[in-house]
Amino acid sequence: MPRYFIKLAYNGSNYNGWQIQPNGNSVQATIEKGISIILGKPIAIVGAGRTDTGVHAKEMIAHFNIENIIDNTEELRYKLNLILPKDIAVYSIYIVTDDMHARFSAKSRTYQYFVCTSKNVFKENLSMRVPIDTDFDLMNKAANKLFEYTDFTSFSKLHTDTRTNNCKIMQADWKQISEDSWVFTIQADRFLRNMVRAIVGTLLDVGSHKINIDEFCHIVEQKNRCKAGMSVPAKALFLTKVEY
Repeated sequence: MPRYFIKLAYNGSNYNGWQIQPNGNSVQATIEKGISIILGKPIAIVGAGRTDTGVHAKEMIAHFNIENIIDNTEELRYKLNLILPKDIAVYSIYIVTDDMHARFSAKSRTYQYFVCTSKNVFKENLSMRVPIDTDFDLMNKAANKLFEYTDFTSFSKLHTDTRTNNCKIMQADWKQISEDSWVFTIQADRFLRNMVRAIVGTLLDVGSHKINIDEFCHIVEQKNRCKAGMSVPAKALFLTKVEY
C-alpha cells in the first residue's frame, strides 16, 4: 500500500494540540477531514509528534496510506490548502517507501521558544515577555549542562504513557535575534510531554537568579517534575524541524 508524507505548518492557537481529541478541535482531525473529502474515502494520518494545545509548527511531517498511487500530488496539495482553514498550510505531499514512518523514522526534532524583553504589540501572540535584565549568558551556561544528562523526568508531564524518559539532546542554546528578542533552540531525538516548556521555565529561573547552575543540575538529577520551574506559555513554542 503506497505511503505518502505530508509536509505542513500550522498556527496552533485555535487547536487543542496536534492529536485527535474526543471533545476538542485538533490539527490532525482537521487535516484528516479535508484529505478524506478530497480522496473520497476515510484517511488516517500519523504525525511526527504530538504538539500540545496552543503550540505551533513551522514544519510538521505526517504520513498516510492509500490503496492506489496518487497521480498528481501537487493537485492534491492545492485542493487540500483550499479546504483547510487559514491557520494550516500544506507545503508538499510526496511518496515514500513503505518502511518510512513519520514518527518512528524521525532521527531528531527541533523546537524553538521565543521571548522578548520589551512590550511589542507585533510579537505579543507568538512570544513570551521576560524582564529586560534576564541573564541569557547564565541561561546558556545552564543549558549546556543538559548535554550531561539523558533522563529528563524532571521536565516531563506527570502520568504519561511513555516507556522511558530518556532523551538525547543535540542542541540547546539561547541566541539573540533582534534588539529585544531571543530564541531558545533545542534539538533532540525525542521529547517528553511538556518537556521544552518546562526546561525553558527552569532556565528562566536561572536567568532571574532564583536558582544557580548547581541547583539547576540538582533539579535534573532529582527526576521530580515538582522541583522544576513553571511551564511557560505554549504560544511562544514552535516545532521547526523534523529530520529523517
